[in-house]
Amino acid sequence: MLDIFAAIGSGIAWIASQFVLAFYNLGYAITHPASWLAWTRAFETPEDKESLLRVVYYGASVEFLFVVLTVFALLTIGVGLSRGFGWSLVRGSEFALNWLGRIAAWAGLLMVLQQVMIVFLQRIFRVSEISIGPLGTSFTRDLSWYSEELKLYNAMIVCLCVAWTFIQGGHVRVDLVYSAVGHRAKRAIDMAGAIVFMMPALVLIWLYSWFFFWRSMITPATSASDPLDRMLMKARAVRWNVETISFSPNGFDAYFLFKVLILAFVVTAFAQACVFFWRSWLELREGEMSAGRFLDRDVLGDETAERAAEIH
Repeated sequence: MLDIFAAIGSGIAWIASQFVLAFYNLGYAITHPASWLAWTRAFETPEDKESLLRVVYYGASVEFLFVVLTVFALLTIGVGLSRGFGWSLVRGSEFALNWLGRIAAWAGLLMVLQQVMIVFLQRIFRVSEISIGPLGTSFTRDLSWYSEELKLYNAMIVCLCVAWTFIQGGHVRVDLVYSAVGHRAKRAIDMAGAIVFMMPALVLIWLYSWFFFWRSMITPATSASDPLDRMLMKARAVRWNVETISFSPNGFDAYFLFKVLILAFVVTAFAQACVFFWRSWLELREGEMSAGRFLDRDVLGDETAERAAEIH
């Protein structure tokens, strides 16, 4: 029994120390940008390459996780101390996430127009490739390249519109318990869901997708099990090796963009989880009359569609 209490105590002490170190780590990163941004300058010297590998290592590290959690904790304390600050934070964050989703949603129109163009050029005019030359440049690709690129538009909608859909209430939820409880219980369930389910799941997705992305960008390959010293030893050999594999001879060859979108999905969804937690807390404190306060919902102009959105 004493061993159990000792293990629990050491775990609590470790977590507390990581929160304290997060202030130092964040301050060091801000005051020493060259240690992790030098690779954007030239990427020629070993120091430049070491800075890139620091980004790779710390991007999915315990240190970075506790910096994010510390920032979230500080903002949460601010929300608790000032409702005005809390609503400003919620409204500003939801405004940014809403408009990111609204802009990304236009990729659906581009996808349709490009598909129509491909069908006309291929079936009617028997064109085998398309050349685009804005500002005196020339970009020529086979029609199969543009056909496979349609998947990128679909991925943009899926990854960048998640937070927007969440704000609009377009996600599907199981209301067996939620619909039968009162306002305060609903807000408590929302807060618990954001902390217990959304954030941990998104952290796991980030941990896997981060190194999944970098394995397609540089060589030699990096691994989540590599310590920082071992990564820095690879600095002399590291070089860009952007993945250009396609599923057909002349198909779309920029599949690394899909991996970028996975990271963008995690960032926006995690931001929405934080905002959802703060909104739920504010609505819990202010009572039922504050439900949906300052919520920027889209007006569909169709009563049936709006009713369906409310049911979801």
